[in-house]
Amino acid sequence: MSAPGAEGIARPDDGHYRLGNDNETAEENGNVVWSGSWVAERLGIELVGGDELRELLGLALRRNPKRAHLLVSNVLGKHVPQRPSVVHGAGVALGERVRDLLGDAAEQAVILGYAETATGLGHSVADGVERAPYLHSTRRPVAGVAAAGGFEEAHSHATSHLLLPEDPELLAGDGPLVLVDDEFSTGNTVLNTVRALHARYPRRWYVIVALVDMRSAADQGRLAEFAQEIGARVDLVAMASGTVALPEGVLARGQALVAEYDEAAASGTGSETGTAAGTGTATATAATGVGAGVGAPFPSPQPPPLPTPAPTCRPDATRNGIVRVSLGWPDGLRDGGRHGFTPAHRARLEAAAPAMADTLAQELGDARRVLVLGFEELMYAPLRLALELERSVTGIEVRYSTTTRSPVLAVDDPGYAIRSRLVFPAHDTAAFPAGDGTGDRYAYNVAGGGFDAVVAVVDSLADSPELHAPGGLLAQLAAHVPRVVLAVVPSYLPSPSHVADRQEPSMLPAPLRGPAFSSYAADDVGWLLQDLSDVELEAPTEEREEAIQSGGAHYAESLPVEYQPSPEYQELFRSALGTSAARIARAVGTVTETVLAEHPQRYDDPASREATQARPVLVSLARAGTPVGVLMRRWAMHRHGLDLKHYAISIVRGRGIDTNAIRWLAAHHNPADIVFVDGWTGKGAITRELADALAEFDDFHPEIAVLADPGGCVRTYGTREDFLIPSACLNSTVSGLISRTVLRADLVGPDDFHGAKHYRELADADVSGYFLDTVAARFGDVTDAVDTDVKALLSTDRAPTWEGWAAVERISEEYGIHDVNLVKPGVGETTRVLLRRVPWKILAKRGAGTDLDHVRLLAEQRGVPVEEVDGLPYTCVGLIHPRYTRGATGADGTAVATS
Repeated sequence: MSAPGAEGIARPDDGHYRLGNDNETAEENGNVVWSGSWVAERLGIELVGGDELRELLGLALRRNPKRAHLLVSNVLGKHVPQRPSVVHGAGVALGERVRDLLGDAAEQAVILGYAETATGLGHSVADGVERAPYLHSTRRPVAGVAAAGGFEEAHSHATSHLLLPEDPELLAGDGPLVLVDDEFSTGNTVLNTVRALHARYPRRWYVIVALVDMRSAADQGRLAEFAQEIGARVDLVAMASGTVALPEGVLARGQALVAEYDEAAASGTGSETGTAAGTGTATATAATGVGAGVGAPFPSPQPPPLPTPAPTCRPDATRNGIVRVSLGWPDGLRDGGRHGFTPAHRARLEAAAPAMADTLAQELGDARRVLVLGFEELMYAPLRLALELERSVTGIEVRYSTTTRSPVLAVDDPGYAIRSRLVFPAHDTAAFPAGDGTGDRYAYNVAGGGFDAVVAVVDSLADSPELHAPGGLLAQLAAHVPRVVLAVVPSYLPSPSHVADRQEPSMLPAPLRGPAFSSYAADDVGWLLQDLSDVELEAPTEEREEAIQSGGAHYAESLPVEYQPSPEYQELFRSALGTSAARIARAVGTVTETVLAEHPQRYDDPASREATQARPVLVSLARAGTPVGVLMRRWAMHRHGLDLKHYAISIVRGRGIDTNAIRWLAAHHNPADIVFVDGWTGKGAITRELADALAEFDDFHPEIAVLADPGGCVRTYGTREDFLIPSACLNSTVSGLISRTVLRADLVGPDDFHGAKHYRELADADVSGYFLDTVAARFGDVTDAVDTDVKALLSTDRAPTWEGWAAVERISEEYGIHDVNLVKPGVGETTRVLLRRVPWKILAKRGAGTDLDHVRLLAEQRGVPVEEVDGLPYTCVGLIHPRYTRGATGADGTAVATS
């Protein structure tokens, strides 16, 4: 690896990328012709580098006042039709090298691609990295989504890029940021991006990925200088490297050459091929050897122009060679990375792709050479459809490319990369209310490409009258290809985020994530806490109890010494987990399905699009609620493919909730979507604390969803049975190695989150992942039972009874305690008493079975009596020692009853 701040160009072992037999340079009359020779000969432009550069790149002339030449990639899938496996494989190979470069840090990486040419490449790189979320810039504004950033692309004809993640925190982490573009030339675009994002979201590591590194000698040192300037590591991963030697005056000469061809085309004597917008007829001699791919020309005569289809073409109706198909796109699946695309989204797409490809294949008739044509920024969805066609349908050749905004001169010459072009009006103008989405659009190397069928894939915003109009894309395709299939992917529009009218608290950091903070995976939970791992907070249990009961300190101002379970107790935990995993999985499924079913009711109009498309944002109460929140998130993914957001925040009895965390949530999410999660209820103290704390905040729902509600304190639960939840048996080692939360004035300022510690030193004893995996492995076994439970619950009056609170008050008086805070009902709360406090005695329901094995073992270890009683609404109740002083313990530290 490079040293911090240095650049390192990663290449395959032999320095070459193999294109395969179908992708050699074009041949004519038996001689190999490089598709950049025409430009090189006329303008004196030289491609300096290894042979792999000519395999990867051709040359064309831009219609652009800023730059004369265009490097035309043969593996990008933009201007040159190419086998989808080559296009996707190039990006995946780069992503795999990025993953190797990052090592463990790949788990925290975010991939950022550039519109429009590198949106598909960035997706493919993310596929290679595997677990990283992906976002691409866009030129399409989206109402209701706040921009997380923006930048300019100096040499492009359309310069403004927006970053519009639905989740504003996507770019806010401190893991590596991987920036993907098709070429790295001056470096201005990428460095402008990094500079802007680093000022807002500083991080320690950036990786730049490109198909080719084409920096000039003058630009070679800029990357290292830039890394030193921002104090971060910057690496470069490229498939090949070289440079473009440009003679003096090349811009003016290139513009003159373009003007010459334009004039000749206007007079009808030129050789630029394709069709003009709105005409539907060829403007010059049609190319018959268009380099559709970088393989040999495809000798197929052009069919006669076909009539333009009527824009009212019905779904699944065929008219004049154009057929519209319904893909069966998965409900709610994003169409690409404009607003973020996670590995979970990719998994849903991959699962659905075979059926969608089969639908397309049925409409191809006897076509043997098929082009899947994407649409500007919509590159990845068409690529995956094309890839599936290539993999699953025998007897056809599949190629893939996309339309573009980029105006490029077309010349019908084997030594030129752009052999033909189709020109048509923009057809997603509805997405640009300011009117800046108009103008011409282009499809290159389609006319004369020998295709029997074209599958045009657009998003629903681009399925417009302009698309179907005379001179529109469909008409232009139909004039050159016998069969045109239109497939429309639903445009993903995020639910209104309500970000614009809320102000984010100043200086609040992004959530902490594992493995830097906690042993959970980064996407399992974001902790709205500050890391106090380096602060000595632990105090002996007896000291803490005396201080708490005397009023000298609050329980949240210190931490108990972490209980180190004996081998016997660890075995009891594993045994209990094996016995109860299915029971827990059923409760997880039941509470999650209930939350999902009732979520639209949080909106004024539950039947509205906003309500029905809204997704819960899980916010667990650290730390007992956090394993439950992770499991609920996993259930939603397992059952519905939903990637629910999950955060953990602090709430402290008697002090309230972390108001800074609530303000952060309000700034980043719709408060109506926030669902608070806890492990279980005891007497309902935290339930009441939450309701009181949220009274000053608008739109938050002060309800808690819990796994078990034996106290009858909430209306959203998995069960009301009081049973052993094994995560209650241990402390940090089953909760991501995180301590309970801390609130102390000298550590937590007015603009800080509450704090907690990450016990990294206990990693060898950590069973957090084991607990989650064991329960999640039973999800498939309990699906039918969950459906039955949820159906019953949704038709049942689930209003809280507060039965548990009444029982606690009765016990407090019967045992002369006179303080309900010292009465801890339920298996979970009793376990906490034995692990963290000074217990007095344990009340157990007569005949309670194995659910109390761990309680009996802990009580025996601490010398605490277990008293069997009748009439308990709970399986057990833990009583904290009343009137406690350190004198109330014997010399061995065990509790002694006082009168």
